[in-house]
Amino acid sequence: MSDKPTSPTSTAFDATRRPPGTVEVMYSAAEIGARVGALAAEIADTLGPEIMVVAVLKGSFVFTADLLRALHHHGVHPRIDFMTLSSYGTGTESSGKVAVTKDISDDVRGAKILLIDDILESGRTLAFARELLRDRGAEQVQLCVLLDKPEKRKIEVDADYVGFSIGDAFVVGYGLDYAHYYRELPYIGTISTE
Repeated sequence: MSDKPTSPTSTAFDATRRPPGTVEVMYSAAEIGARVGALAAEIADTLGPEIMVVAVLKGSFVFTADLLRALHHHGVHPRIDFMTLSSYGTGTESSGKVAVTKDISDDVRGAKILLIDDILESGRTLAFARELLRDRGAEQVQLCVLLDKPEKRKIEVDADYVGFSIGDAFVVGYGLDYAHYYRELPYIGTISTE
């Protein structure tokens, strides 16, 4: 779950409502693939073969799937679960409070957990999730993010594994969305609606 604002909601699907805009490639599919492979090697060397992966939905789902396949090639055999967190209501500014909207179902006691998210911005959601898993008895919780926006940090939290560090750009693709669109793009890009 990124710390970006929630997308506009609608009562019915309307294919004509895709937000207009131009997407400029920031990281190509090849660059992402190479970086995911390098992350998997680093994670396997650090955490070993028996871990639990907890992916924060929705934005991390493509990254998580590719990372899991890359981890498999490095001999990692994870248990996998998912959670959804929210730090926004209907506004565009974070309330600072994080809620679990979909919880994991597995017991985490004694587990070495790799917590995966799409973007680390303010740090609130990942700090909350890490503390929650620790409170439930996880032996270790390490953070892995596709994108890090360090200049957006509101609280002190750093990821153990970072795909790419970027500035304050609005990005889409590779699981990241704008109004629930653009997740299917095989690359990460910046979007301009002008």
